[in-house]
Amino acid sequence: MIYFDHQSTTPVDPRVVEAMLPYFSGTYGNPSSHIHAQGVAAGEALDNARLSVASSIGAKPEEVIFTSGATEANNLAIKGFVEANADRGKHIIASAIEHYSVLAPLRSLQSRGFEVTYVGCDKYGMVDPVDVGKALKHDTAMITVQAANPEIGTIQRIQDIALFARKHDVYFHTDAAAASGIVPIDVDVLGVDSLTLSSHNMYGPKGVGALYLRTGNRLSCQIVGGMQESGYRSGTENLPGIVGMAKACDLAKAEASTRIELLKNLQIKLWDWLANNVEYLEFTGHPMYRIPGHVSFWVKFIEGESLLLMLNMKGIMCSSGSACSSNLRGHDEEDLAASHVLTAVGVPAEFCSGSLTVSMGKDNTEDEVDYMISALPSIIERLLAMSPLYADKLKGKDPYSK
Repeated sequence: MIYFDHQSTTPVDPRVVEAMLPYFSGTYGNPSSHIHAQGVAAGEALDNARLSVASSIGAKPEEVIFTSGATEANNLAIKGFVEANADRGKHIIASAIEHYSVLAPLRSLQSRGFEVTYVGCDKYGMVDPVDVGKALKHDTAMITVQAANPEIGTIQRIQDIALFARKHDVYFHTDAAAASGIVPIDVDVLGVDSLTLSSHNMYGPKGVGALYLRTGNRLSCQIVGGMQESGYRSGTENLPGIVGMAKACDLAKAEASTRIELLKNLQIKLWDWLANNVEYLEFTGHPMYRIPGHVSFWVKFIEGESLLLMLNMKGIMCSSGSACSSNLRGHDEEDLAASHVLTAVGVPAEFCSGSLTVSMGKDNTEDEVDYMISALPSIIERLLAMSPLYADKLKGKDPYSK
C-alpha cells in the first residue's frame, strides 16, 4: 500500500512516539499542579514543548497557545479576536478558498451581523495582495488568508498581504495547517498577528495543535472553565500530545532541507510524467509556488472520485478535495455541489466533481511514484471508456468547448 495522502494526515514518526511515551504513565502529572513533583515535572515538560514549537516558527514561547488542533486554533483566532476587540470594526476580509475551519466561523459571525468580503484568486489559486488591499474598509477588523491550500497546493504571498494589514492596523491571521512541517515558517518574516499550526500534518499526533498569537494582541477565550494557556484556552493540557507535537517540530526543523529536497524531486518526477503522458489533464494550483511533494490535477471527462477509487484498488491512497469536506455529506448541499476551491480557480463544476490530490511525504520513494505512473494509463483509459462526456466528445460534442 502506497500512502500519497499526507495533506489529510501523516503517520506519527516513531521518534515522536518515543518522546510521548513517558508522559502517559511515567510523568503523568497535571501541569497546573505546582505543589508536588509530578505536577512540577509536567509543567517543565510543557514549558520545554512550548519553547520547541515557538523556536520552529521564530516566535516567543509565551506567544504559543496549545489547542486540540487546527480547527480550534482557527476558531480561537477568528471568533476570539472579534469578540475581544469589538471596537475594531465588524468587517472581515478572507480568501474564497479558505479551509472549512475558517469558513464556518466566518459564516457564524455573518449571522451575528459581521460583514465578510471574500477575495477571489487567479487560475492558480493565488490571491492577489492588491485585491486584499482594495477590499479594506474603514471598519475592517481582520484579514484571514491561508498560508497554503491543501487541495491544490498553492502557497500564498502572506508577507505581501501583511504589508497592507500593518499599514492599516488590521489584525492578520493565517491558517498554516497545510504548511506545517513542510514549508519553513518565520512569523516575523511573514508579519502575521496569528498563525495556526497542525501537529498531525507534520508527523505528530492527532488531537493537538497550536495558535501563535503575536504579543500585543488579545483574544476572547472560546473554551471556558479554567485559566490554562494564559487564559486563552481552558482545559488540562494534553501533555503527551503536546510533547509529541514539539518533537515533530524539532524534527521538521532539523530535517527541513533533506525533506524538501526529496519531496521536490518526487513532485517533479510525477508532474513531468503527467504533463507529457496524460491527455486531457489539467493541473490545479501554482506550478512553482506550491507545497513540496504536492501534485494536484483533474482529467477532463472523468470524475476525480472515480480515479481516486480505482487507484485505491491498486493500493495507491490519494485524496480528492479536503478530507474534512467529506464529513459534510447530507448536511450542506451547497458545499457538496463542487469543491469551492476548484470552482474558485475555474474548474467547471458541472464536469468535475473534484481533482486528485497527491501529497507525498518524507518516507515516500521514487519506486512508489514509478508504481503510480505505471498504474495510471490503464485506469484513465478505462474511465474514459465509461464516460458519457467522453462519448459526446468522440461524436464532436465537446462539453468543454462552450
